[in-house]
Formats: sequence, C-alpha cells, structure tokens
Amino acid sequence: MPKIYGNIENQLTKGLNETLELSHRTDFCVGYFNLRGWREVADTIDHLDGETIKEEAGEVHRTCRLLIGIQKLTVDILKSYFNVSST
Repeated sequence: MPKIYGNIENQLTKGLNETLELSHRTDFCVGYFNLRGWREVADTIDHLDGETIKEEAGEVHRTCRLLIGIQKLTVDILKSYFNVSST
C-alpha cells in the first residue's frame, strides 16, 4: 500500500530514511529537485551497498539514480508544434 507524505502526519524525510535503511540501492523520479533537501537523505544513501543492474551499456553497479523533470502537457506540445501562443 503506498504512503502519502504530507509532512504533517507522515514526514517525507523520516519515511525515506526508514525505507533506505532496508534497501541496497534506490531510484528517484521527481518533478523538481532542491539540493538543500538532498542532505536529508545523503548520509543514508552514502551507506547503501548498491547492486549490479543491466542497462543498455551492459551491467553497471548502481547505488542511486535520480531522474529530474516534468512531462509537458499534451496541449502544450501541440501548441508548440503548431506555433500557437498561449495567451
């Protein structure tokens, strides 16, 4: 069952660190990334053993992967494609 972290009853930092303590490696996918928040989990991530995983380039040892970005809305892609301004 997924947990929702609203930082009132369920603190995100505490939840992440508790999960990371039981992990070998981690992958994060976030829309926005603030480096100041990374220090809240950095020590726990530094102590992960990591695992060897298969990627296109072959087998690679990974401890943490971080994907940052937000997908554009379909309407924005279409506006861009047809050079329509959003006014």
